Order: sequence, then C-alpha cells, then structure tokens
Amino acid sequence: MQIAGCGKEWVLTDMEQNTPIIELKGVGEKTQKLFQKLGIETVGDLLASCPRDYEIFREPVRINRLTPGEICSVCAAVAGIPNEKKVRKLSILNVNVSDGTGTLQLTFFNMSFLKKALKQGAFYVFRGTVQSRGNQFVMEQPRYFSPEEYKRQTDSLIPKYSLTKGLTNQAFRKAVRQALVQYRFPEEYYPEKLLADCGLISVSQALEAIHFPADTQSLTQARKRLVFDEFFSFLYLLRQNRSFSEGLPNQYRMFETADTVRFLEQLPFPLTRAQKKVWQEIRDDLSSPRCMNRLVQGDVGSGKTILALLALLMTAANGFQGALMAPTEVLAAQHYETVCGYVEKFGLSFRPVLLVGSMTAREKREVCEKISSGEANLIIGTHALIQSKVTYHSLALVVTDEQHRFGVHQREALAEKGKSPHILVMSATPIPRTLAIILYGDLHISVVDELPADRLPIKNCVVNTSYRPRAYKFIAGQVKEGRQAYVVCPQVEEGELEELENVVDYAEKLKGALPADIQVAYLHGKMRPADKNRIMEEFAAHTIDVLVSTTVIEVGINVPNATVMMVENAERFGLAQLHQLRGRVGRGEHQSYCIFVSAQEKPETMERLEVLNHSNDGFYIASEDLKLRGPGDLFGIRQSGAFSFRMGDIYTDASVLAQASAALDKLLTSDPGLNCPEHGKLRRHLEETAANQVDFRTI
Repeated sequence: MQIAGCGKEWVLTDMEQNTPIIELKGVGEKTQKLFQKLGIETVGDLLASCPRDYEIFREPVRINRLTPGEICSVCAAVAGIPNEKKVRKLSILNVNVSDGTGTLQLTFFNMSFLKKALKQGAFYVFRGTVQSRGNQFVMEQPRYFSPEEYKRQTDSLIPKYSLTKGLTNQAFRKAVRQALVQYRFPEEYYPEKLLADCGLISVSQALEAIHFPADTQSLTQARKRLVFDEFFSFLYLLRQNRSFSEGLPNQYRMFETADTVRFLEQLPFPLTRAQKKVWQEIRDDLSSPRCMNRLVQGDVGSGKTILALLALLMTAANGFQGALMAPTEVLAAQHYETVCGYVEKFGLSFRPVLLVGSMTAREKREVCEKISSGEANLIIGTHALIQSKVTYHSLALVVTDEQHRFGVHQREALAEKGKSPHILVMSATPIPRTLAIILYGDLHISVVDELPADRLPIKNCVVNTSYRPRAYKFIAGQVKEGRQAYVVCPQVEEGELEELENVVDYAEKLKGALPADIQVAYLHGKMRPADKNRIMEEFAAHTIDVLVSTTVIEVGINVPNATVMMVENAERFGLAQLHQLRGRVGRGEHQSYCIFVSAQEKPETMERLEVLNHSNDGFYIASEDLKLRGPGDLFGIRQSGAFSFRMGDIYTDASVLAQASAALDKLLTSDPGLNCPEHGKLRRHLEETAANQVDFRTI
C-alpha cells in the first residue's frame, strides 16, 4: 500500500482501532497528553480526527493584485524597522513590506521576537488574510516563510487539523502517517451493490485520501464516503428508535384539568395561533392510546418553553411526575427559578426540585428521596436525571432539548425503572421540512412558526473587518447604558486554523480595545465544566459585561440583558447556525443588535450573509441556506447547530443525506433485520456504532 507523502510501499502491521496512540513511532508521553486534550486516545480516534481544512500554497501574489478577504501569499522585502507598542498586556508590532508594486502593512500580536527575526531588506513569503483599511492593505498575524521553504510546499493539498497549544500541524500529520502505515483497516461492511449504486469508494481508500488527498477529486470521493457513513449510521439508529417507540402503549393516559386552563388565563399574554395549535397536538398525544414521541420546532422566542410547562403541568395535575432536562446546569437553574416564580405567583400544582451534577452527595441524596417518594412531581436538571441512581415514583413525561435526543437506550433504562414515559423534544434549530422528515423520522413534528406580536425585531448588519473599531465603540456604548454583549469566534485558541479569530487571543485584544472598566471574559467548550458554569453564572449575574465565546453559547444560557451579538468570521458559519446565535439576544425589553463580521468580501459570500440582514424568520433562512450552500463548499462553513456531525453537514451534504436515507430504506425493506449473510458485516458495524451512541445525541 502507498501512503501519500511517504514515497514508498509499506506492509501493514496489526494495530487495531483501540491501540493506544503512544504505541505509534514518534509519539511520546508529552505528545500523548497533547493528543488527549483533543480527545484522541487511540489510533482509531486519530484516524477519525479528519482535517478541518486543506491549505493549497499557490504562487505568491503581487501586492497591487491582492483581494481583501482572501488568504494570500506575498513575497516581499521588509521595508522598515518594526514598530512596537504596548496596550495594557498586549504587544502590537507593525512592519511594512514591499515588492515594488505596493506596500503591505503586517500586524503581529504578542510576537516581540520578530523585531530581531525579520531582517530589514530581506525577502520573506508572508501568508494570511488580506484586509483593506482605507488605501492600505493589511495582514494581521500572518505566517512567514523563507522563499525556499515556501516553494517546497507549492500546489500540494496540506491537511490542517484542530490543534491545541504545543501540538503542531506537522506533528499531527506525522502521527497520522504512522497510523496509516501500521493500522489494520476493517473489512468493507457495505454490500458491493450498495457501494456501486451510491458511487462510494472503500472505507480504507477514504481514510487514506481524507488525510493525504492526491488531488481535489480524491478528496471529494473520500469525504462523500465518510459523510455517507455518518448519515447512514445515524439514520439506522433513528429507524431503531422509531420501531421501538411506535409500539409503546400509553401507560399514562391523561385528561386536561382546570390547572392548565387557569394558568393560561393568568398569563399576562395570550398564546399565539401557532402555540394553541401545538398545545392541542400535545394534549391529544397525552390522552391517546399510544405513547407520545413529539418534536416541537420553533424559533428562539416563539414560546416553546410555555408549551413544555403546560405539558408538565397537565402531567402533575393528573398525579404523575414530569422531568425537564436542560443542556447546562446554568439553564437548568434558570428553568427551576422560573417555575418556582410561577408556583408562587399563580399557585401552580408543581412541587419542583433541581438535580444537577455539581450538587453535593447529600443534596443529591435528599432530592432523590423526594423523587422516589413522589413528593417531587417536577424534576428539573441536566443528564443527571437519567442516571441509574435516580428512581422515579411515576415518571410520565420527559421534556428534553435537542442536545439530549432520547433514544432506545434511555427509554429502555427508564422502562426498567417503571413504565415508558412520554417524550417531548424541544428544538430551536430551523430545518427545512424536506430535511426534517429525514432527520426527525422517529418523531412526530409540531412547528411553532409565529412569534409573539410584542417582540422587538433584532437590528442586523453585515460588515467587513474594517468595521471593528466602530463595533467596539458601539459595544462600549451599550455597556455604558447597562447592557451586555457576546462576541463569537470560530475557534478556541491560536493554531487551530491560523486565519481565523480565536477566543483566547481575541479576549485579550478586546480588553485592550475597550475601556478598562469593562469586564471581558472568555468561554469555550474545552474548559472544565465547573469553569464553564462559573463563567455563565457570572455573565447571567452581570459581573461580566462582554463574553467572548465559541458557539458553546448556542444553547445553555438565557441573559435578557444582553443586547449585542457580534460574530467574527461569519462567513465560516451556516446561516441557520448564525440565526441560532442571534437568538441569544433580543430576549428582554431592550432593542438588540447583531453584527456579522466577514473576513471575506467576495460578492457570493456577502450575498449569502445578507439573507440574515433581511429576515428574522428561521425557517426562511434555513431554506435559503439549503439553496445557497453547495457540494463545492466542502470545508468552508462550520457545522449547523444541533446536528453537529463529525464531518457531514445537513445543508452542504443534503443530497448525500437523501441518498443514505434511500439506501437504508431499500436495504431494510428487503432485509429488515439485516440477517442475510451478505449483510452480517454491516449489521455488526451498525451495532458497534449504536453501542457507542448511548446518549443518542446527534452525532
């Protein structure tokens, strides 16, 4: 077998998927720990960690031919002495370079050593995103190479991985090469006919080509195969869930009582037409002969939470228990406080308790006693609600958000404790109906497609990077008025993708740009859960004014006082995900604003983002996203909201999703249990995949 980039034939050895990564040549204890920070423990984990992007080193461009918003390389000479200034803890180094056709200004942050490293008059190749400021071209934090070093890499497809501080792209590539050399690839599990009908290459070819593609065509084929695998396995689990759930009788037949009617009469606002329709569908389910398995889909602010509380109140009024499961402890606590407020104000029949992982053993024990005795009839918490230690008295309804999709494993676990509860899933992810039918095939779908009339529409703007100083000034003005702001960056720390803004450095940069009395903090998914909770609690309590974050804030925090959402590198996100991020603001009485900053100024990029400028309708935006995204955009746009597959994207890869769905349906029609000999390998592969999806979260 030939591994691209290795230049010779190799004989496979016996490394299996679960072989510890430290057994690879060149991976010592220090490198192993860095990989572990990325969740990579085994050879299988390493090969499954596909590149985030690919870099093609094109011939350098003349300065007078540069295009703002694009990643370019320039071969130029250092034209002056680097100028350094300090802003609080931030070091800013500016230097001009020239190639005879024009001058380019380079800006480096916290890289003081370059004052000596960049020799005046010497030629280097500088690579980074070009920005325009007035008549001046600027590159911030570019990489630099000697002309000889750059020439060696010209025109090759170089994989770029998600990294952590201390782990270089080169070290990652070296480990992957070693793994490909020594790994025993699994036997192909798809039948030959399915591979031929769907135009798929083998899994071993796909793994090799995704890491070291010979050309764009081989990369496209590899990506299609791996995306198909993700969708096929996911849809198989959905089919399992549907067949399991559809046969469940309703063990908790309910009838509407005066409690829900009185609650609706006491609310200071009437339900919208859409809310009334969905509430009727939920009532019908709870009283029908079959167990409820329903999804309520609607924009942020459309009133899904009230519908969930009505269903839980109907459950409590019928003498049963209900559970409300949130994605984060902070949001669970906010739900608990809201319910307690309603109980006090309206005299509702809830006896709520809160159960989250950070509680002490004694606190958990006391809460669990109330749950098992039936003293508590509404249990609010995180995934701690479905742990084995929790015993329910009469759990009849589980309300979850999309991040905690309930599947066969959870339903069976709860069924072992008693009877199968009704399931109600709440989703703020706007997905076109054509895709929703495939992705939510195990659920009955209700749509809340109407916003309350008194909601202030968010004011939006799509701008380039030159707008940042004005945006910072605007944020400072909002903070001065007592408001708060989010700034979203697409990556956690420097080195993941060099041309993108990262949370850690951006927070420092923002501290230097904003007045000293404004409290800036950062948040990302790699932080310890306790630290994430602390930061979110401090932001909710307004001890933090500006929160710089990754998309971890898509769910899990409700701060009505936040009025500004600024998204950096907006061109890297799908429209549906940008719309969900926008939903973090506009939750209170104050006017809210969303600023989408694009580092690219290509007409097609700006046209796509302008959709957000003209509409606050999530379902319209999702349908436009489906039209404007195409298979040619393989790695340029980040995952779409809750359906964060490892590689696939429901918009870019909509055709592959449909193909996987059709192939699976055809296979299960001819062999429902996959019991034919030719389907044995596929059945075992799908069973292994299902075993690794115990939480049944979207992949």
